Amino acid sequence: MAQYQPTHFLHGGDYNPDQWLEYPEILAEDIRLMKKAHVNAVSVGIFSWAQLEPAEGEYRFEWLDRVIDSLTDAGIGIVLATPSGARPAWMAQKYPEVLRCNQNFQRMHYGKRHNHCLTSPVYREKVRQIDTALAQRYGQHKGILLWHIGNEFGGDCYCPLCAEAFRGWLQEKYGTLEELNRRWWTGFWSQRYSAWSQIEPPSPMGEQSNPSMLLDWRRFETAQCASFVRMEKEALQAAAPQIPVTTNLMERFWDYDYYTLSKEIDVVSWDSYPAWGSGDDILRAAEFAMQHDLMRSWKRQPFILMESTPSLVNWKAHNKLKRPGMHLLSSMQAVAHGSQSVMMFQWRKGRGGFEAFHGAVVSHDGRSDTRVFRDVEEVGGVLERLTPVLVQNTQANVCILFDYDSWWAVERVSAAQAGSMRYVDTVLQFYRSLWARGISVDFMDGSGRPETDAKTASSSDEKEKPEKITGEAELAVFDRYDLVIVPMLFLFKDGLDEKLRHYVEQGGTLLVTFFSGIVNEDHLTFLGDAPHGLTDVLGLRAEEIDAIYPEESNRLIFADSQNAEPALLHELCEIPRDVTASVIGTYGEDFYQGLPCLTKNAYGKGTAWYLAAKPDQAGTDAVMAKVMESLELPSAMDILEPGTEPGVVATRRGDYVFLQNYSGKEQTVTLRGVYYDSIRQQEVSAVTTLPVNGIMILTEK
Repeated sequence: MAQYQPTHFLHGGDYNPDQWLEYPEILAEDIRLMKKAHVNAVSVGIFSWAQLEPAEGEYRFEWLDRVIDSLTDAGIGIVLATPSGARPAWMAQKYPEVLRCNQNFQRMHYGKRHNHCLTSPVYREKVRQIDTALAQRYGQHKGILLWHIGNEFGGDCYCPLCAEAFRGWLQEKYGTLEELNRRWWTGFWSQRYSAWSQIEPPSPMGEQSNPSMLLDWRRFETAQCASFVRMEKEALQAAAPQIPVTTNLMERFWDYDYYTLSKEIDVVSWDSYPAWGSGDDILRAAEFAMQHDLMRSWKRQPFILMESTPSLVNWKAHNKLKRPGMHLLSSMQAVAHGSQSVMMFQWRKGRGGFEAFHGAVVSHDGRSDTRVFRDVEEVGGVLERLTPVLVQNTQANVCILFDYDSWWAVERVSAAQAGSMRYVDTVLQFYRSLWARGISVDFMDGSGRPETDAKTASSSDEKEKPEKITGEAELAVFDRYDLVIVPMLFLFKDGLDEKLRHYVEQGGTLLVTFFSGIVNEDHLTFLGDAPHGLTDVLGLRAEEIDAIYPEESNRLIFADSQNAEPALLHELCEIPRDVTASVIGTYGEDFYQGLPCLTKNAYGKGTAWYLAAKPDQAGTDAVMAKVMESLELPSAMDILEPGTEPGVVATRRGDYVFLQNYSGKEQTVTLRGVYYDSIRQQEVSAVTTLPVNGIMILTEK
């Protein structure tokens, strides 16, 4: 893979000069304004296919030549996109197979973006041809920084080509129909298949109740997208192997496994659009801090913030402006968690189309004396001062397991809070508790590796269990962490229990929660006690789980109740049995009142905690305080004296501490030393003030 090694933070955004070809004076003005706003990079060509190839095989690159040359001469780098995010009308008309079929197997008509079939050989060939032409023309151009493949890949296609590809994927995975029937448990409801041709994609028109099939469909769709991205990358790097490749990912994205997709690109980038000012900016900040850390974790390296808004969006029900200070604060939050850029959508508002009123650096008035332009100008100046941060990395002592297979499986399970298990929200609660304490976090998938292959999955059936993991290096994947958290990991991948057992044996601290280790990789329940393979490590077994109605609650009563308030429990309460672990907290109500809810078990050289119910955020914070009592985890908040108000958060990236205020009010903090603030460009010490949406970027004097 080509290495992405920037010498400065990228600052800029999506630029659509193909919409302004009739306005040469605006194109010239754009470069002047970009220089004023400290813009040093723009993304070009993302949805330009109709301009680049107005008719089949008729390429028109002259306009793009002028744009790229003009930007390069001005010292502005180019992230050059392939146009595969939206096909031109002529292609849809001549080759209707390139259009998707919906879940009812109906062929879609031309329109919108992303309405194309990633399986279609015609579409792949047309994309390969234009990608090759772009790479041959611009691959050696000094202004090109990155290739940007497509745009926000997502969605499914249910056309005959995809159905046949799904069957082929299943044949490669299972080998025989007998094996598929066994691992899909098709004896239920007479679902047994006797020919591969009988299998169709899951659909409301046919079969969509088999959880094993639904899980494999998501894996297949991930494999198709990964294959498409790989095809584009190969076409580009055949002519320009030195230019790294990226594609922009999204938050809380369900469609594809990003661990797998990230393996196909050289650097991760993503599009971040928090709804600031929508009621709880502290929660919003925690959620997007987690998303940043996930992006950093996909490849264990810094990432690119490819899109953000300098002001507002146009696609929400309520398109609220960013308040003063928020553009700088949210941009620096991304940098604090590992971003190598602050890129925005968009540079200039278009005159028409769906995004004509989406926020931009330059509005329809073309002015540079606006609040938004000044905010962007400020961010660009700060990024220039932060160049030394580029080589600074995040060092995390805590790992949280976040797994797509488990997410896909648990949100569709016909049990507990069926259809509303809120997996990501559950992970977020534990992340937020650490984030608020200034503790850095890495993420891994449920295999115990930062990367996984969604296409291959082995059975965990007791009769044909694969050979046990014995390699010390394979078992020791968690050993560099002081704390590993396993929140609601419904699906256990083969070997995970052994890795977690080894981790605790060697002295690690493990926290496992309710509804973990229930099914294997085929979505078949384990035969035996849960959590699978860890009951002796945890000192208990999980017997039943109670789904609490929205108007109900329970309480977690801590054993040292004089020093800890009860924690509110909601949604899910699990009943443990055969408890040999130390009981740290019990249930306060219902027929399981007095039974263990929070336990701690000594195992080997380490400690294993189990939380049997879902607390609210305050309760999660209280549980985490118990778990971390005996751990000395490095915290960026150590630069402050105690007593800091909620919403003031410190995040460390190498030698730099980003002190952020999401509380919605001015805050007074007391620093424990003398620091240099890169925002104010002066020394700060002792008592200092953080304004609303304020930030300081501190290094020790």
